[in-house]
Amino acid sequence: MQSRILTAYTGPAFAAALPTIPVYIYLPTLYGVHLDLGLTITGIVLLISRLIDTLTDPLIGLLSDKFAFRNNYRKPWIAAGALIAGIGIHQLLSPDLDAGVGYLLVWSITLYVGWTMFAVPYLAWGAELSSDYHERTRITSYREGTSILGILAAGALIAGATFMGWSEPKSIGLLAWITIFAGALSLPFLLFLVPDSELTRVKVSNTIKTPFLSSVKSLIKNKLFMRLLSAWLLNGIANGIPAVLFFLYLDNILGTTETQRAIYVVLYFGCTVLAMPIWLHLSKLIGKHKIWCWAMIIASVSFVTVIFLPEGSFICFGLVCVITGMCLAADLSLPPAMQADVVDYDALKFKKRRTGLLFSLWGMSTKLALAISIGFAFPALDLLGFDPKDSDPEGKIFLVVIYALVPVVLKLVTICIIWKFPLDSRRHNIVTRRLESAHR
Repeated sequence: MQSRILTAYTGPAFAAALPTIPVYIYLPTLYGVHLDLGLTITGIVLLISRLIDTLTDPLIGLLSDKFAFRNNYRKPWIAAGALIAGIGIHQLLSPDLDAGVGYLLVWSITLYVGWTMFAVPYLAWGAELSSDYHERTRITSYREGTSILGILAAGALIAGATFMGWSEPKSIGLLAWITIFAGALSLPFLLFLVPDSELTRVKVSNTIKTPFLSSVKSLIKNKLFMRLLSAWLLNGIANGIPAVLFFLYLDNILGTTETQRAIYVVLYFGCTVLAMPIWLHLSKLIGKHKIWCWAMIIASVSFVTVIFLPEGSFICFGLVCVITGMCLAADLSLPPAMQADVVDYDALKFKKRRTGLLFSLWGMSTKLALAISIGFAFPALDLLGFDPKDSDPEGKIFLVVIYALVPVVLKLVTICIIWKFPLDSRRHNIVTRRLESAHR
């Protein structure tokens, strides 16, 4: 793939990733603690909005598979989704002091639905840009690496703002405007320079006469897809719980300042960016699924040490951030590339191309994992009597167990599911040859 096409495709990932830290890490604390909505109410509201948003994924995936505007299947949805998400980001990250439950619910749904309209076609489009096993890993690595640069830039901005004396809510509001500007700058290059995939035009027509429910039900018969999807969901929860509780852990266990919190975020995601080429290289030597498993093993061994860290262990926790941040690069780049390979297997097995639908369910799984993380972590701590403003020793134990031990257990289960995943490079080459023969 030409470098200018790859750059134009991956550019919007930077803008889309900028609000990730505020939405997934700061947002629960912002509304639950600073705006006094309470941990349980905030967790429930965000869970509801996530569940509502999740229902839109397969619909958008199917529609972007079936219907084109001037022979473009993905671009119209991406453009409309970016506009809606921009409005939602501004409203959600710049709340008034009297913003209540209804405000959080309405604008979180607006943001999530817009994000879905952008993300599902965007990911599906990336899978269609190449059918090569290793080139797909390159595409996903560049895209996810660009996303991490966006997250890193957001973390650096928040760190710099808090260092200069800005409050976290004020710096997050500024980040919302920067996100909108970055999206307006990069989106035209995506829409006008990246061609709509020939793969989509040729094969998408095979799905038009297939009823929606029949398409979804038939996916259950695709054991490789269900296996990878379940692993992605479990690992998403394992990554989501620490993200949700990250600031509560730093405040109540380590006793960090706002600037230190931002530095940890930058350190974590900075290591993710630096590690992307490493996992890309190793996946070519050993295979995507095995390298992903080894990354999860390393992350689990590192993260379990958090349970034993005493208050003030800033350097030790920094090392944990370095190791787990590097392993996150494998979590982000390798499974979507594996999913693109499974799309080919699905096309061969069921005689139709359903890229949008499969990636919509992939997106559903991502959101469901985040919804479960929020819906489980905050209410569980509240139920166990944890008070973020006045935590006692027993409450801190509960926080550490949910923050560190539960995710490690989930990652170990994920490793068991993926360790012997059968669709490697050799088998995928067989699949692609058979697909080429079938469409001659």
